[in-house]
Amino acid sequence: MRPAVLCAPLRIERAALRAAGLPVVRTGLGPRRAAATAARLPEGPRLVAGIGGGLAAHVRPGDVVVADEVRGPDGVVEVPSAPLLAGALRRLGLTVHLGPVLGVDHVVGERERATLASSGALAVDMESHRLAAAGQPFAVVRSIADTVGAPLVWPGTVSHGLAGLRSLRAAVPALTAWAAATGPRQLVMASPRSFCAGVERAIDIVDRALAKHGAPVYVRRQIVHNTHVVRQLQKRGAVFVDEVEEVPEGATLVFAAHGVTPAVRRDAAERGLSVIDATCPLVTKVHNEVRRYSGRGDTVFLIGHAEHEEVEGTVGEAPGSVVVVEDVAAARTVQATGAVAYTMQTTLALDEAEEIASVLRERFPALSAPRKDDICYATTNRQQALRAIAREVDLVLVVGSANSSNSRRLVEVAEREGTPAVLVDGVSDIDLRRLASAGRIGLTAGASAPPHLVDEVVAGLRGLGPVTVAESRLTDEEITFTLPREVL
Repeated sequence: MRPAVLCAPLRIERAALRAAGLPVVRTGLGPRRAAATAARLPEGPRLVAGIGGGLAAHVRPGDVVVADEVRGPDGVVEVPSAPLLAGALRRLGLTVHLGPVLGVDHVVGERERATLASSGALAVDMESHRLAAAGQPFAVVRSIADTVGAPLVWPGTVSHGLAGLRSLRAAVPALTAWAAATGPRQLVMASPRSFCAGVERAIDIVDRALAKHGAPVYVRRQIVHNTHVVRQLQKRGAVFVDEVEEVPEGATLVFAAHGVTPAVRRDAAERGLSVIDATCPLVTKVHNEVRRYSGRGDTVFLIGHAEHEEVEGTVGEAPGSVVVVEDVAAARTVQATGAVAYTMQTTLALDEAEEIASVLRERFPALSAPRKDDICYATTNRQQALRAIAREVDLVLVVGSANSSNSRRLVEVAEREGTPAVLVDGVSDIDLRRLASAGRIGLTAGASAPPHLVDEVVAGLRGLGPVTVAESRLTDEEITFTLPREVL
């Protein structure tokens, strides 16, 4: 694929973009000149950048609009790499809006601006729709000068134009990174990935509770550790709280998938709350083990991360008997007298957890172990699926939120295989600079990450050039969990 070309309509815009170190073509002002320039350009990635006019009221001078589609008289051109570029611009400290850019053939006046804004477009320009090349990487960045209430012929025109040029110059590193990231690549998809049965059950419980009881339905802590899931449930009427005392007496409360302590259950009962338990059954299994071991007088070593909500809930089953063991160093020094047993947080890295357990077994030969591994099937499957491809790729992208333990463990799994890996909450979190040298990328997602986020990453990468996708399937997951009677 040819190197990317940066297209700037005006001489002053071209001057602002020269620091990008890319070929900058001055297209000329207006659709006719832009079309003539487009006809002369070779096939390859094109990035149109310059000053634009804002249509939406919230788009202000100096803001940057990144087009996710360009609408022109001949139709709509989709821009799938737009979220990647928008994310890069935001990380530069710019105020960025992602949405449609409308192509017109004349300078838009104030009265017409209000009419065009009703279309949902964020900005308007006269060149982008004529410069788009079908089937080629394409992007549009417009730094806003004139806006609603501040047209081109206005006392503030000069200062607003300067604000637009400053933002355009500030955007150069992101434009350079987009250009460097364009090109063909291979994508290897690790499977299984994304939602597990426990996560699907927890989300379904909140959905059903909302349908049955109406909004608001309260949820203690995040139902699962994913910002997108939480945001979508909030839109439907779920209210997330940190503690039970924040819930009005008599209201409906859902316990999150990570489980809670018996003390939390007592607090909810004392407030007369209608409780629906969305604790993952595999977490419940660990709670039962702790009660069984502690009930017979054992000291229970809980292998896990002390700050994680699942561990907090598990410790609460027998706080005087449970000792959290976070790493091998702790396993080598922890002390106990009498009978001992161990359990595990369900979302740990399998090999790391086994290393800790082996140290404990060596130090305490009579150590009782769970009848079946505590690390859940979904965590194990996702780690093994990723391990199978990690050494075949240049970079691993793990889709998941920063507070997701199982997602963070996937990053560690790839790194232990010698492959750099990054955790991204969504496509806009991907650093374009990491993609420039990554011709072969592995992609997976934590058990709490929605599948559509993976699809968006694939679409974003396709917007940078041709992508060949291969699926590496380790196993099929057919496990399902029953729902609590309160939502049936």
